[in-house]
Amino acid sequence: MTLIQKRPLTPGQRYHLQNKVEVAQKRPERLLTSSNKSSGGRNNNGRITMRRRGNGHKRLYRDIDFKREKLNIPAKVQALEYDPNRTSLIALLSYADGEKRYILAPVGLKVGDTVISSDAKVDYAPGNSTLLKHVAPSTRVHCVELLPGKGAAIARSAGIGIELMAIEGDYATLKMPSGEIRKVHANCRVTIGDVGNADHQNESLGKAGRNRWLGKRPRVRGSAMNAHDHPQGSSYRNNGSRVLLSPWGKLAKGGKTRKRSKITNRFILIRRNGLKVKQS
Repeated sequence: MTLIQKRPLTPGQRYHLQNKVEVAQKRPERLLTSSNKSSGGRNNNGRITMRRRGNGHKRLYRDIDFKREKLNIPAKVQALEYDPNRTSLIALLSYADGEKRYILAPVGLKVGDTVISSDAKVDYAPGNSTLLKHVAPSTRVHCVELLPGKGAAIARSAGIGIELMAIEGDYATLKMPSGEIRKVHANCRVTIGDVGNADHQNESLGKAGRNRWLGKRPRVRGSAMNAHDHPQGSSYRNNGSRVLLSPWGKLAKGGKTRKRSKITNRFILIRRNGLKVKQS
């Protein structure tokens, strides 16, 4: 995977960095897709509850197998495909019994490779899935469950991987990409390797129109609004000393938004800012 820059024949191509990846030029599997109608950020009453969303190209949602519950049956990688709903590529698996499923494509997975999911030990090859208690320390993993059997919840975006530090008793200690160190039950399922398509973060869209294709509408500063539209709005420009707030008066920067912190704090050992969490 490499980044390419074309000769700028138009102004929009001048700052466009394209992520060149080899993907299959085919339509997605029909039985593994479903309709994904855009809500435009509106709820069931038609009111905007999520701003800056709308328009964008139509997409089909690809059903990804985040649980990897098809055990002890080898699967062959049939194709690597593009998924408009996520930053990583997806791999089409064809199992020995004829069933097909999509998974996230890790680094090093190629067409023709064989992967397997099991509750026992597996080879440390990209794409194989097993339980945390069967993985050796210092191994890089992704698609990690937070609760056994619930499905992968963390480390699912392009280029992301988690390092297994140690296993003590029923819990494994993981180091997140943010630097946070936390505990996860050893019976949670993981996939070996890092998520592929790491050059996605270096891609440059080049123009505002490409953001509109992705369904992202323009963002307006609160200080550019009128006073009745935003707490920071005013007819004066000198409002930089105000506390940054949302349109509804909530703290926009630094405000705590975590819920159930008393329940989940006991699993976090070191936060991403380097501070240790007091264990109650």
